[in-house]
Amino acid sequence: MRKLKFQTCLLATSVAAVRLAFAAEAPATPDVPVMQEVLVSGNRAALPGVADSATEGTVSARQLAVRPLLRTAELLETVPGVIVTQHSGDGKANQYFLRGYNLDHGSDFATAVLGMPVNVASHAHGQGYMDLNFLMPELISHIQYRKGVYAADDGDFSSTGSARIEYQRTLKAPLVDVSLGQHRYRRVLAAGSGQLGGLDVLGAFEFAGNDGPWDQPANLRKRNAVLRASNGSTDNGVAVTLMAYQSDWRATEHVPERAILNGEIGRFGALSPSDGGVTHRYSLSGEWAASGAAGASRVRAYVLDYGLNYFATPSGFISGASADQHEQADSRVTWGLDARHSWQLRDVELSAGVQLRQDRVDNVGLYDTVDRVRTNTVRQDRLRETAAGLFVEARRQWTPWLRSTVGLRRDQIAADTSATGGRFNLGNGGTASAGQTSPKVSLIFGPFGERASTELYANWGHGFHSNDVRGATSGTHPSDGSPADRLALFARSSGGELGARTRPLKGWTSSVSLWQIASASELVFVGDAGVTEARGASKRHGLEWSNSYTPNRSLTIDGDVAWSHARFNAPVDGGGAHVPNAIPLTASLAVNYAPEGAWFGGLRLRYLGAYALEETNQQRSTPFWIANLKLGYRLSARWQASVDVLNLANRKANDIEYWGGACTRAEQRDGSCGGGIDGRLVHPIEPRSVRVSLRTTF
Repeated sequence: MRKLKFQTCLLATSVAAVRLAFAAEAPATPDVPVMQEVLVSGNRAALPGVADSATEGTVSARQLAVRPLLRTAELLETVPGVIVTQHSGDGKANQYFLRGYNLDHGSDFATAVLGMPVNVASHAHGQGYMDLNFLMPELISHIQYRKGVYAADDGDFSSTGSARIEYQRTLKAPLVDVSLGQHRYRRVLAAGSGQLGGLDVLGAFEFAGNDGPWDQPANLRKRNAVLRASNGSTDNGVAVTLMAYQSDWRATEHVPERAILNGEIGRFGALSPSDGGVTHRYSLSGEWAASGAAGASRVRAYVLDYGLNYFATPSGFISGASADQHEQADSRVTWGLDARHSWQLRDVELSAGVQLRQDRVDNVGLYDTVDRVRTNTVRQDRLRETAAGLFVEARRQWTPWLRSTVGLRRDQIAADTSATGGRFNLGNGGTASAGQTSPKVSLIFGPFGERASTELYANWGHGFHSNDVRGATSGTHPSDGSPADRLALFARSSGGELGARTRPLKGWTSSVSLWQIASASELVFVGDAGVTEARGASKRHGLEWSNSYTPNRSLTIDGDVAWSHARFNAPVDGGGAHVPNAIPLTASLAVNYAPEGAWFGGLRLRYLGAYALEETNQQRSTPFWIANLKLGYRLSARWQASVDVLNLANRKANDIEYWGGACTRAEQRDGSCGGGIDGRLVHPIEPRSVRVSLRTTF
């Protein structure tokens, strides 16, 4: 009933918001120079004279249109060095990796869609949980990305970088796209735009389903809808957007590799028949922007209703004949505001802004379950978390070959939690608050050369990711009642970078960067146990080389290599200092062919090097490469067909590997498991699969 009331309220609020926002026309653009955001849509690199670092850029819709995708979140792999995998069902947030970080589900990479932060704070499954399954790739206008902690308007979860994803306001023509593939993959997308009452109105609906190659079918069902009304442009105009997403699925989790090798289950088998979950995300967002001789202003606000019930059995059968399944539940309403203004003061371009966010969490809980039926409450909490950020940034061109950007950011978090369930949890709860000031500095030298094609960069700054507020207000472990240390709300990070960007040939942009990051702690909330664990301070450094070559309008070639070195400052228990699951070497090569003629397509190769599975580095993953292909043909002005071949070479490898304790059913039955056997936990990549799509426009 609460969900129904909220959705009714959301619809009513959206109607009122549209009427209010469009009561007057957007201000006309004055016939004078204006300050506005500069976007680069030709390739992934920012132009000389625009960027503040060697590792920022913008990905265009043109590049995304011909990119083969197994999963929606792989759109983020257009950011050089980012790796996206999955260790569970496709209805769950993906696993992300960048700059020697196992980002888990998003803990140190901040993503926003239409100004709405996607990372979820104090989430039931993991801090910074970033589920991008609600995205519709066909609606994306561009992805603007940055790496590092050098931008003042990047706050929580941005230690390794950030991405801002924007949707189009209008489409060239309405379209219907139908896709079918192996393993009962099916997808239908209908989208279009037009004029209604003087407004540009865009609507889209998506349904998708998939069983996957798993022995127990995933039975994924996704429903997704977008309704957007706008007037004017992104620099002088307004927009209101409604989004609704629901998904449910059955998951094949990572399993002990020995269960596959000894034949207890098949390569695509599962230990638990009822893992999986249900999730939803409903949002209403609005934005207003105006620019002129006096400066540029932008205000964005949002409210969203989010929920997840996720069932998993990561440890198998340690406790007994019944699988050790648990449920992680999350139900919340989040609202927020981002307001900023930029103006010119003599030789200085000054920007300032405020960001507010509040999460009102009705329930975040951990439960023991059998076949998705709750048998015990480990912990159940209600919380309210409020985060506020203020930032100011100043840019100045000192000489024709030197400019600088200096920023300062202040963040404050206040939380109030109360325990509502769990035998050993009822004494937990209370209030917590903390703040952090983060300075940022960027120096840009150039452009140099005959074609003004080379720039050099020096960047430094502080950043952070917040920690689960339950860890800051819990004095006992909810699983057994033993004492627990209250932990800090902020995990501070600091980083620096030296980089260069050049255009050695027409159409070719190349950038290189040498970077380092120090994290005060690797604090991680472990949803399986309902506690926050401190992993110790760490340092990382690395080298990245990124290239984008566009010899003509039809062809784009992108190539990236990223190397990183990640270590704890001091050895942990067992004597090792390696950071588990920190990928030391990645590489990718993508070729996009999108002419005006009949044929189009894209090919992408990705390489993941071997990484340490535990701190001593005695156990390592297996390196592998994988290729995906898209090939399309325009049958007429209205019709086009395409085929995606995913895992083109049919490689046999693992999407993710872990090291940890677990028991298979056979080990529990014959008594050989005890309290769990440490070993390799794996989730295989999907075998070669073919998907065929037919699209019509009208």
